Amino acid sequence: MTTHTAALARVPVGWPTDEPTARAVQDELRARVVHDEAGPPPGTGHVTGVDVAYDDERDVVAAAVVVLDAATLDVVEEATAVGSVAFPYVPGLLAFREIPTVLAALGALEADPGLVVCDGYGIAHPRRFGLASHLGVLTGLPTIGVAKNPFTFTYEAPGAPRGSAAPLLDGEEEIGRALRTREGVKPVFVSVGHRVSLDNACAHTLHLAPRYRLPESTRRADALCRQALRTTVSATPPPGS
Repeated sequence: MTTHTAALARVPVGWPTDEPTARAVQDELRARVVHDEAGPPPGTGHVTGVDVAYDDERDVVAAAVVVLDAATLDVVEEATAVGSVAFPYVPGLLAFREIPTVLAALGALEADPGLVVCDGYGIAHPRRFGLASHLGVLTGLPTIGVAKNPFTFTYEAPGAPRGSAAPLLDGEEEIGRALRTREGVKPVFVSVGHRVSLDNACAHTLHLAPRYRLPESTRRADALCRQALRTTVSATPPPGS
């Protein structure tokens, strides 16, 4: 396993800094989401988990990416990046706060990321363009979103057995699925990001979650980004101290 220490994330030139500009960028990029590819088969190649953690007092965000061997779920490589929050908090536009740092972490990898699994949403988003879709369009990688809650959307509880699923709905439109990864445990919420079908996204999620509610990709990336944030915060006094 290769581990990269935290890199410094730089905000790309021309990155939106206000809500109207960010919404215009969303509208432009959303049209580039690819919906008609199945994506890689579960259990093949690499799968990369992505997660972020914030320290709002210091205006710092840490991102972690963890590459797994999709067949064994062993860690192949991991990397982190730390940067300043690039955008104000606006519901529906959170990807603009996170993506510069996530891109820096992905850029530190030597391994092919393969399928990227985000702790968040793809098209299961009020504007149909959450973090997984945004990241997929920018990188060209196949991406899915696996979220802990259904945002503002509705669903009927899936059956109790592992693998049971129910549509995640915005009105009558299916934008994802509530998927039971452990019997009798609250489901996760899976949506397409880019270049992956919904059926395949759910199959990947089940393969990545053999023991716990959350995929191993998310569990490992969550632990790593929190560790990177703690390391950074311990060395950075809060403003005015």
